[in-house]
Amino acid sequence: SRTPDWVAKGTIPGSVNIPWDQLNIGHSDPITVQDILEKQFGVRNQDGFYLFDQAKTVVMFCNGPWCGQSPTNIRGLLKIGYPANRIKWYRGGMQDWESLGLTTVKPAK
Repeated sequence: SRTPDWVAKGTIPGSVNIPWDQLNIGHSDPITVQDILEKQFGVRNQDGFYLFDQAKTVVMFCNGPWCGQSPTNIRGLLKIGYPANRIKWYRGGMQDWESLGLTTVKPAK
């Protein structure tokens, strides 16, 4: 859920970044949100309705426990019916990850 400028400073290995402001349901471009849901999260759209039977389990994290980006995205996903059991939240975010001395990587440019 981090913006590209924060991700450029380092991220969790293997993570796929989807900036929170692109997935901010109700505020972001609806076509962008639908594209993320379908191509990244496995959500299907049938006759204008989202079907979550094949939705992926997502793990959200942002910059730290003080950061509101992941909670914003989680609330939006729940509001449109994304299954709560398929949303995980690493609440400590990058701040806790780095303070624990865990490996970080910088994305390829």
